[in-house]
Amino acid sequence: MPMSSAIPKSVLLVCLGNICRSPTAEGIMRQRTAIAGLTMKIDSAGTGDWHIGKHPDLRAQTHAKQHGYNISKLVARQVSPKDFIDFDLILAMDAQNLKDLQAIREVAAQTTNTDSLARLALMSEVDISYLNQDVPDPYYGGEDGFEEVIKRLESSVDAWIHTWQI
Repeated sequence: MPMSSAIPKSVLLVCLGNICRSPTAEGIMRQRTAIAGLTMKIDSAGTGDWHIGKHPDLRAQTHAKQHGYNISKLVARQVSPKDFIDFDLILAMDAQNLKDLQAIREVAAQTTNTDSLARLALMSEVDISYLNQDVPDPYYGGEDGFEEVIKRLESSVDAWIHTWQI
C-alpha cells in the first residue's frame, strides 16, 4: 500500500554494502527533493558491514557525476536498530535488503518503547515504471549496470516525490 501524501522528515536508503546503490540513491534524492522544495534529512546505509568507513565505489561515483550527482564525500555505514527510531521512512533497494531490514526492525521494536518506528518499503514501491522491482546490484557487473541503477533510482525518487506532493 503506497504511503499517504505525508512528507517524511527523514529518509534512509539501504542496500547491501552502502557503496553502489544506496549512496547513489542518496545523491539523487538529496538533489531532487531540494529542487522540489522539500526539506528532509536523507542518509544511506548498508545491511552488511564489509565497507564501513569507505567512500562509494569509484564506478558509482563516476556514473553519478556524469548525471550531475556528487556522491564522492559519502561514507558507508551499517544500518542499526536505532535507524528505525531516527528515520520516518527506510527504503530498501531489493527484496533481500527488505527482509534483512524487517529483522532489524523487529530488534528495534523489542528494544525500544516507542510505537513510531520507521515505515519500511521497497525503493520502487510507488514507481509504476518499476513497481516493486529490485534495483539490481551493479557491483559485479559492467558499466551498463551503473547506468541502469541511475535510471531506476531517478524514476523511483521522482515517484516518491510525486507521492509526497499529491
